Amino acid sequence: MIMGKMVNSLGLMSGTSLDGVDMALLRSDGESLIEAGRHGFVAYDEETRRVLRAALDMARELPTPVLADRALWPDALVVAENLVTQAHIEVVQDFLSAEDTVDIIGFHGQTIAHRPQEAMTLQVGDGEAMAAALGRDVVNQFRLADMAAGGQGAPLAPLYHAALAGPARPQAVLNLGGIGNLTWLGEGDAMLAFDTGPANALIDDWLLEKTGKPYDADGALAAAGQINEAAVAALMAHPFFEAPPPKSLDRLDFDMSPVAGLADADGAASLTAFTAESIARALAHCPEKPMRLVLCGGGRHNKTLCAMLAERADIGIVDCDVLGWQGDALEAQAFAWLAIRHLRGLALSRPETTGVSAPISGGILHKA
Repeated sequence: MIMGKMVNSLGLMSGTSLDGVDMALLRSDGESLIEAGRHGFVAYDEETRRVLRAALDMARELPTPVLADRALWPDALVVAENLVTQAHIEVVQDFLSAEDTVDIIGFHGQTIAHRPQEAMTLQVGDGEAMAAALGRDVVNQFRLADMAAGGQGAPLAPLYHAALAGPARPQAVLNLGGIGNLTWLGEGDAMLAFDTGPANALIDDWLLEKTGKPYDADGALAAAGQINEAAVAALMAHPFFEAPPPKSLDRLDFDMSPVAGLADADGAASLTAFTAESIARALAHCPEKPMRLVLCGGGRHNKTLCAMLAERADIGIVDCDVLGWQGDALEAQAFAWLAIRHLRGLALSRPETTGVSAPISGGILHKA
């Protein structure tokens, strides 16, 4: 266990949007001393994206015992893990320079399935193979210990949000990835965190299906459409939104059937409004209305989404970059920071963030 010293860590994050790998260097004690370094992003190639989408479709149909036991995996899932592992190894090799000192790598892996109601989550990515290939210690499988102790296994970035956020209270941090997750911060160390619903996932899927583009740049297609409020209401009828937090969900828990048949722009507008409405509903679960909502993640670049969110949630919005945070690197930084906390035996989650029975550390260490 490393006690109190500064550690150089590299965080790797590939989110539910399936866009690629975020990398971020971080020097920290795993608590409040945080020095952000270089960061970067490398997109998955089309073949990797295709294989991962096929793995997601396959996972939808496979029973939990099969997903939970690698020995039972179909070949396509093994291929997906190998592709993810190799893609991460290659981007790290290209990203790191001779001047970079890295004591530990935090490797999130690619989420293929997340079923908290069955105490199962699956992030593919071989930490042992990465450690051997890179000659550096690797921590992965951050979510398993939390789930084994009764937690949802997600979200895991909230403690990092709290370390960055400073003393202004109450405030909330919203990460807009494939799935949205909210961290509410109150007086002292009071906090609450949970998934809000799909953020970019359904919008991206709609764009890919209708236009062949991976995402709605600046929310341009949504801005050209008309919101179908009946479709938004149908999406919001999902019981997830009324369930009390902490809570989390799978990328596959929602589909685009309520917008089927709409024009391309109208579907994009309606799905974007759905994301905004789901966040407004999430804010109602907070113990006290936050004085501001700090946006991070790729979805903060969607101008139409941000405008809809400000209107539907009736709250002041701040781009995290304005606060000096590195918004495009934040999740990768979080897993760099969590890897350091693993080394120090510090908690990665709390009852207020995942519903775990008690604050708990986590992750599996693979020595080089």
